[in-house]
Amino acid sequence: MPLLTRTLVNLRVRLWGRLVLTSMLAILVLSPAPAGSESTSPGRTHEYNLKAVFLFQFAHFVTWPAGSFRDENTPITIGVLGEDPFGGALDEVVAGEVVGARRLDVRRYQLVDQVGACHILFISASEAGRLPAVLAGLKGRNVLTVGDTKDFATRGGIVGFAVDRKRLKLRVNLAAADSAQLTISSKLLRQAEVVRKGAKR
Repeated sequence: MPLLTRTLVNLRVRLWGRLVLTSMLAILVLSPAPAGSESTSPGRTHEYNLKAVFLFQFAHFVTWPAGSFRDENTPITIGVLGEDPFGGALDEVVAGEVVGARRLDVRRYQLVDQVGACHILFISASEAGRLPAVLAGLKGRNVLTVGDTKDFATRGGIVGFAVDRKRLKLRVNLAAADSAQLTISSKLLRQAEVVRKGAKR
């Protein structure tokens, strides 16, 4: 088994064994990237490996309307819009996993118009300048938007990643979640900073 796969599987087992996001957030300490390093540096790779695990875990803590799925066997789709910072990590994290009876699929899109049936969409930093147009293109759809650009949640995204003192933090825009008709578990909300202001989708 490749080292990355082994590391992610072990991490996932530890996280899921605790069944609480408190433990999950407590152990996800980011390694600082060397100054002037590129996005492929060890620190950045570690950061996006952890974010890949979070994207997988969100599927356990969000409830979508029944109409979001064609039938009971429709998979939960995790999408990446724009430049993909995860490499193969996201595919490895969700490989063979199910949430309830649903398997998980990973898809990648270059344009918001290409986003089909998608339940969790990571909007890459490459789309930061187009974020208002991207969110407008998803208006009225039951999509959990996730991103790590500055002020992602306050700008209308649902879940924003932020790094504070080398720890990964979550910010959740409840108005945007309500607009997308998504219910986010209180277990997740208790570990996040809830954003009560900002644009609705």
